[in-house]
Amino acid sequence: MKKSIITIAAAVCMAAVLTACGGSQTKTETTAAATETAGTEAAAGETSAEGSEAATEAAGGKLVMVTNAEFPPYEFRESNEIVGIDADIARAIADKLGMELEIQDMAFDSLIPAIQSGKADFAAAGMTVNEDRKKNVDFTDTYAEAAQVIIVKEDSDIASPDDLTGKKIGVQTGTTGDIYADDIENGDIQRFNKGMEAVMSLTQGKIDAVIIDREPAKVFVKENEGLKILDEAFTEEEYAIAIKKDNTELVDKFNTAIKELKESGELQKIVDKYITAE
Repeated sequence: MKKSIITIAAAVCMAAVLTACGGSQTKTETTAAATETAGTEAAAGETSAEGSEAATEAAGGKLVMVTNAEFPPYEFRESNEIVGIDADIARAIADKLGMELEIQDMAFDSLIPAIQSGKADFAAAGMTVNEDRKKNVDFTDTYAEAAQVIIVKEDSDIASPDDLTGKKIGVQTGTTGDIYADDIENGDIQRFNKGMEAVMSLTQGKIDAVIIDREPAKVFVKENEGLKILDEAFTEEEYAIAIKKDNTELVDKFNTAIKELKESGELQKIVDKYITAE
């Protein structure tokens, strides 16, 4: 814009000089030339702006991911940044699609409604694929296998899932553990907004066990003395990314990216970054 103003000003000054020397006809011709120059530059500016906008569209714009950053090592906060397996995989997918990634943190049971309402493009939150969720969202191909396990105190008389009958069991609201815990005969299911809250209730003796994903369970047991994970898993499951129902185009793009991440070994590197073999 500044360049156009200077060009016009220079043209006007030149017109004034030529008018003094050669009369009104020269002034008219010179002014017309200046106007044409300004018009050309304005058009160039518009073309540049259009090009920039087109470049942004070509780059794919923004992807909004929702998660519940209370599920280490899949998602958690570190120096006010949401990190973890899911966050890193999402960033890798966004990079492959040439898109900017925005991650929003919310309660786990708010994730699917956020997708359905269009507030988010997808959810990555250690989310298990099951028939109930399939009614509300579509899923990508599986990117990780997991299991729901049982955390108890080291001196607990609970030795297997069968021993949960009639016990007080803590789960995180909306998770797979929450869903499957309802099948426990006479179980007193107590729901918490965060997995850590359930674990703290266990350490305080308020509940008898916690059902939660294996990897977060390892973290919680490591950080809280006197707890252990039962050898027998409560359920075996698969994790995938949830996307709005019938958005097949985005599902296909994500599946292609996930396949490439698997084949290149990048996905495994992300997992190994957060989960050791110990």
